[in-house]
Amino acid sequence: MNGNLAGFRKDAPTDARQVRSRKALNAAMLCLLEEKTFDQITIRDISARAGTGYATFFRHYPTKEALLGDVASEEIAGLLALSIPLLHAANSYESTLALCTYVGQHRALWSALLAGGAAGIVRDEFIRQARGLIEGVANPTMSPAQWLPQDLGVVHGTGSTIDILAWWLAKGQDQNAEDIARILHRLVIAPLVGDSVAPR
Repeated sequence: MNGNLAGFRKDAPTDARQVRSRKALNAAMLCLLEEKTFDQITIRDISARAGTGYATFFRHYPTKEALLGDVASEEIAGLLALSIPLLHAANSYESTLALCTYVGQHRALWSALLAGGAAGIVRDEFIRQARGLIEGVANPTMSPAQWLPQDLGVVHGTGSTIDILAWWLAKGQDQNAEDIARILHRLVIAPLVGDSVAPR
């Protein structure tokens, strides 16, 4: 699978009934991802959980990966919204902890997004959205090292964050959200934002 999530997505419907159907399909995917792996989920499972007809699914999405694309794009936007304070705060640890806590509370979903069959696509979408956020923020502390191009900082910071979260979700059963927030902050966030306040 290649490309980006935007390539999977159809234009959002405007008809109220179509909007309800699409919301139901998105909610069904979110629920099912909490119960089983993405590979185990079928279009019939999604349609049944959403209370829509099997054919209705295909009026909205060509594949279950396309639906995952919609779900992932919205979830990434929500997760990045938690990260916005990282761009402004003198002590970015609290925002890092909020991000890790959110992922931990939605562990099954983020495991599917970051370690499932669409992980590469999710990564690209994560970086795309992060770049968009940075473009709207003029903060000199985001690039404390003059030698580091801002875009490279975004790619490195986002990619490293994804890698640490994916490792945690796959193998770091002994670590809780606070442990991972400390690791992520010390290894990635603090060097990029110039935050000298160390977490306890």
